[in-house]
Amino acid sequence: MRTAAAWSWRILVVAAVAALVIFLVIQLRLIVIPLMVALLLAALLVPFSNFLQRHGWPKWLAVAVNEVGIIAVVAGLITIVVWQVRAGFPSLQEQTIAKFIEFEQFLVELPLGLSEEDITGFVDDAIATIQDDIGTIVSVALGLGGDLGEILAGALIALFATLFILIDGRAIWDWIVRLFPRPARVAVFGAGGAGWITLTSFVKVQILVAAIDAIGIGLGAWILGLFLGGFPLVIPIAIAVFLGSFIPIVGAVLSGALAVFIALIYLGPIPAVIMLGIVIGVQQLEGNVLQPFLIGTAVKVHPLPVVLAVSTGGFIAGIAGALFAVPVVAVANVMIGYLARGEWRTNPNPSASDLFPPSATPARTRRTKTADATPSPTTESHS
Repeated sequence: MRTAAAWSWRILVVAAVAALVIFLVIQLRLIVIPLMVALLLAALLVPFSNFLQRHGWPKWLAVAVNEVGIIAVVAGLITIVVWQVRAGFPSLQEQTIAKFIEFEQFLVELPLGLSEEDITGFVDDAIATIQDDIGTIVSVALGLGGDLGEILAGALIALFATLFILIDGRAIWDWIVRLFPRPARVAVFGAGGAGWITLTSFVKVQILVAAIDAIGIGLGAWILGLFLGGFPLVIPIAIAVFLGSFIPIVGAVLSGALAVFIALIYLGPIPAVIMLGIVIGVQQLEGNVLQPFLIGTAVKVHPLPVVLAVSTGGFIAGIAGALFAVPVVAVANVMIGYLARGEWRTNPNPSASDLFPPSATPARTRRTKTADATPSPTTESHS
């Protein structure tokens, strides 16, 4: 009973703190979400900025190239999608209506006792329900207020936060470490380094996997179109798959469903089934071959926690929560493990090889640093 009571009050305290943190994050989501986006962007751009500086580029020029480059990439993707969708939307609308009429006629001919008026009534009711709740749906899905001004403000916060992390990220982290009690600073510093290495690994690998998904599904749709007179909106589909792949499991399924839907509308049931096979094949290749090969043990999290994290994040904060759930879980997993094992005593400045060694290497043989070499929290990190 004493043990149960000791565990119980500690669990209650931890749960209360976690609930308070989640509450504050939800209340301050218009600031927290852009900061999280900035961290993901910085995890991608900081290594590239450091690479340029090691090769003789001035710091200001390396930072400027990274910041302008990310703006140009995002603006280019948005421009391409808008241009392609505007060009293909009228045809998609016409084809959708035509296929709906065919499907409606098919249902009427079935011995179900349905009339065209019944089917039209069902569709009208569904559309009316969606229109009545569209504001709520968009607000929940985006995790924002649904207001364009808030979205633009969030984008500016993300860009400025990314810029400052590129310019002075190390000083910002040193200031955060100094907020902790002095005896805990070395542990916090080491855990932060471990988390940052994990985050950079996750972002780089996730971009590569998302690009392979987009190329595979987009190329499959284009090749399918060669035999059937063309596959419309291939580029928007590939971009949607690329962006959707950043939400593990769920995003890939939804973006792949878009390709199958367009194949069904334009080309018919058989091409849609073929497109479904292409999507499933690419997803299987990614899930069973690419991710284990590329990620390995670096940010590997079991699929069950991934699904639960994505579901929980989506329930709490919509698309934003689903997007950040997996990197948060991966980073927290590495940081908690680093602290729980006490590695900060012998390895206070971890490198990627320390955190993610070959699986055959025993844990004790990887510790090459000793407590005598313990740096202060302001010592330069390998990361």
